[in-house]
Formats: sequence, C-alpha cells, structure tokens
Amino acid sequence: MNPGVNSGAIAEVTGAVASFAQDHLDGTAVCVGLSGGADSLALTAAAVHAGLQVHALVVDHRLQEGSAAVADEAAQSARAMGAQATVLPVDVVGRGGLEAAARRARYAALDEARAGRPVLLAHTLDDQAETVLLGLARGSGPRSIAGMRAWTPPFGRPFLGLRRASTVAACTDLGLSPHHDPHNTDPRFTRVRLRTEVLPLLEQVLHGGVVESLGRTASQLQDDIDVLEDMADNAAGVIAGDEIVCSEMTSIPAAIRRRLLRRWLVAQGATEPTGSVVNAVDALLVRWRGQGPVAVGGNPDHRVEIARRGARLVVERRVR
Repeated sequence: MNPGVNSGAIAEVTGAVASFAQDHLDGTAVCVGLSGGADSLALTAAAVHAGLQVHALVVDHRLQEGSAAVADEAAQSARAMGAQATVLPVDVVGRGGLEAAARRARYAALDEARAGRPVLLAHTLDDQAETVLLGLARGSGPRSIAGMRAWTPPFGRPFLGLRRASTVAACTDLGLSPHHDPHNTDPRFTRVRLRTEVLPLLEQVLHGGVVESLGRTASQLQDDIDVLEDMADNAAGVIAGDEIVCSEMTSIPAAIRRRLLRRWLVAQGATEPTGSVVNAVDALLVRWRGQGPVAVGGNPDHRVEIARRGARLVVERRVR
C-alpha cells in the first residue's frame, strides 16, 4: 500500500480499525481473516495502515474450481501491503447445509492458526442488517436478532459500523482488485436474496435508513441481553449436575429460565440448541402434559434426550 495514498474511504476504514484497536486490543499483533473480497481486502489494508502487525489468514474452502489460485492471489495481495499471509485449506463437511458447514470449518481454521493473536473479521453494517433480518424472519429469538458483536474474543469486527460501499471505495482508491465470489450472487443462498432483493425493497418502501435501523436494533438488544445474562449468572446455582428439580425452576422468570436451560443443554452435549428445542424442554418444566422426551443432539454413537421423570428433568443417552 502506498502510504501517501489518502481518501475519505481510506481514512474511514483505517479510522475504524484504529478505534477498535484502541478500545479492545492490548498489542499490535493481529490476524485478519482474508477472503480476497472487497471487505476483507480493505480490512487488511486498513490494519496495516493503522500500524498493526498483520498476519492474513486465507481460508480456502475448496468448494469451487480454482479456489487455490484465488486463495494464493489473496495471500499475495496481503504480502504486497506489508502483511504476512498463510493459506489454510479446509474440508467443508457436516450438518446444517453448505453455509453452516463452511462457517464452522472457517472459524475452526482461523482459531487454530491464530497463535494467540486476535482475529479481525470484515463483517460490515450490511452483514449485520442481513443477520438481524434473518433472525427476525426465522423467529430465532433475541440472541439471533442481536446479531454480531464487535468483540467476542478472540474475534473482532472493526467494520460493523461501516457500510459495504466504504470498503469497495477504499479498495478502488488503493488500486486493489477484489475477488468476486460467485456464491455472493447465487440466489440459491438466502442471504444473497436478502441482500439483492429484500433489503433494497425495504429501503424503497421505508424511504431509506433500513440497514442503519437494523444495526441499531442489534446494538440495543445486545445491551438487554447482557443484563439478562448477568441475571442468569446469579441464578445459575439452581442447576447442578445431570438433573433439574422442576420446582426450583418454575418460579424463575421465563427469560432467565430459558437461558439457564440453554446453558444446561450445552453442558449435556446438546448440538447448538435452537429456540424451539429450548422451548420444548421448558415446556417439560412449566407446561407438563405427559409429553415425551425432547431430542437435543448428541454424536454419531448416541443421541441425547431430555425427559421428565417425576418431579425432575433427566438426561438420557440412547445408543444409535
């Protein structure tokens, strides 16, 4: 990157990284998740420009022909900016569809390669709006509608307050050539249709400001969730071990009780318990009508079920 180059967009992205580093980071050594797209190229450049010691981590999902060449080009771009770079090939397998499996593989690779350093990710305000809208549409509850946080160690998101247009403009001003991933325009993916169809229509119908409003909604909910999580911490003593005494939980307010149940389910081996799973287990406590056990996940050898036996909820593991 030419240190003499300057523009409003470059100053904006660099300022966002510098502010994030001042608020959240203890040192200057960071990793950046680099895909080669405009957002992550701008983040890499901004981090270097802000004076951080940058090691770009390029995850090659190996889902498209030529992905290795794309990953190598992204790594070379990072090195040209003054960063170190490593390509991380991964296997995208497992439950939940292609997007979910790719996300798990990507985060696992980044976490393994970061060597104790924080990892900066290039999610923008536009990404945040899409996340909030997805959560609303799916009825996923406040945790999903609260979207992504700027800092969930070891992952940081300095661009959550910036629009995608700023990263594109920064790349243009810096002479960078982003890779255009075909998946980002493929209407088979829900997020793509939200980005290209739903959000533009909402902006038109509501006369603009929708992306910013969804971002504010996320921030406000994050503050509320923090309070509820603190309250759940204070009430956590009512649950210990593999059983729950129903009478000790029923008087706890629902918002706190469901948080306690979700934590307990995770501790018992539940696989990313959804709102519907938590609600079904909650019904065993407060709307008991003799219903059967609730399957909450497990592994290839056995599945985990929560059942009501008398006045207690118990964990039952069934061999597959």
